Amino acid sequence: MKMLKSTVGALALTAVTATTGIAQDDVQNNRFVEVMERGVLRVGVQGAFRPWAFRSPDGDLQGIEVDLAQTVADRMGVELETVQISSANRMEFLQQGKVDLLIGAMSDRPDRRKVVGIVEPAYWTSGPTLMAKEGVISSWDDIAGKPVCGKQGVFYNKIAEVEFKANVVAFGGNTEAKEALRSGKCVAWVYDDTSIAADLASGDWEGYEMPVETVFSNPWGAAVPLEEKDGIWGAFMSGMAYKWHEEGTLIELEEKWGVKPSPWLAGMHEKLQYDDSYLEN
Repeated sequence: MKMLKSTVGALALTAVTATTGIAQDDVQNNRFVEVMERGVLRVGVQGAFRPWAFRSPDGDLQGIEVDLAQTVADRMGVELETVQISSANRMEFLQQGKVDLLIGAMSDRPDRRKVVGIVEPAYWTSGPTLMAKEGVISSWDDIAGKPVCGKQGVFYNKIAEVEFKANVVAFGGNTEAKEALRSGKCVAWVYDDTSIAADLASGDWEGYEMPVETVFSNPWGAAVPLEEKDGIWGAFMSGMAYKWHEEGTLIELEEKWGVKPSPWLAGMHEKLQYDDSYLEN
């Protein structure tokens, strides 16, 4: 079995190096080969971020990013092992080799590009906003000097604190932060507009609203180990990200998981369509 996996890995390496132009001698110890020989792809995903990655009633991880991870495993012909990560430890898990790949709702920022290899193109985009009881908040200025719930490790907290002078109370997970909002410990919860929109659409947050616009649009990127960003593993994952857009995978997952259609995703899908009009001439 080990010899078979090694042979499969070698054949896959030859095929991918032929299509990427990366020298085979440069990638003998590449993560792509390791995954092929292991027969298992370990992907770090969030565990309480509905509908991107969260636990089903039977305890399995499910959601948009789990489905994306499955497309990578399927394309490689290996099994998928999802590993629950958090915003605070996800890059550390990748650096330490606990996962091969991150698809964990991670925004693409310059400081993170120094730590992990963020793949282009981005596969999603979002922005910071607030969820609050109806009528409590009408503008970002309304949170100045007031307690606002946040999740540990999320840089939106700093925006709320520095730009809007809020007193952010950070919790270990989204569930704890939102329950603190329900109990009145905070006037609002600061987080991604995508996640808050999904919560409001779930029917579990009657009487709450998303009262302010996002401050900016923030791309999300999958990530490989930093040293492999420009190697075969990074090139392969970049190709996967392009395919997610080109083939409409992300738009299909929006519909499957009940996420409001994103103009950005629709635009990326249209932009990356193959132009075969010249064949008619």
